[in-house]
Amino acid sequence: MTNRQLVTAWFDQVWNNADEAAIDRMMAPQAKFHGLTPDGSPITGPAGFKPFYRQMRQAFPDIRFELRRIICEGDQVAVHCVVTGTHTGPGLGPQSTGAAVRVEGMALATVRDGRIAEGWNFFDFMTLYQKVGLLPALAL
Repeated sequence: MTNRQLVTAWFDQVWNNADEAAIDRMMAPQAKFHGLTPDGSPITGPAGFKPFYRQMRQAFPDIRFELRRIICEGDQVAVHCVVTGTHTGPGLGPQSTGAAVRVEGMALATVRDGRIAEGWNFFDFMTLYQKVGLLPALAL
């Protein structure tokens, strides 16, 4: 499997098809994922990633990642994504809002030995949190 195929499969299997077991197959045991925690600390390994994954899947059971652009160079794969879902579960906050969410973002993955060894995530979490009522909407 090429690096491009691995990263594409990550979004398809893990996120779009809710295959949690794919996390263990595709993510290196000591992988570091950046940009997913409020304090900026990295998430380490599948065991560290799964609570974030479960929270997002619980909040947005219909979450979908549409991969718009993929650029590969060596062991690096950059992906531009559009993420959609409906906040029908309690994964973010005490109650679901029913809000439809659409955010864009990018992810950069480093692939080593056929697994994702490091990831940097740049998604519009502020818009997502505003849509589900965790942050107030900005008045312009």
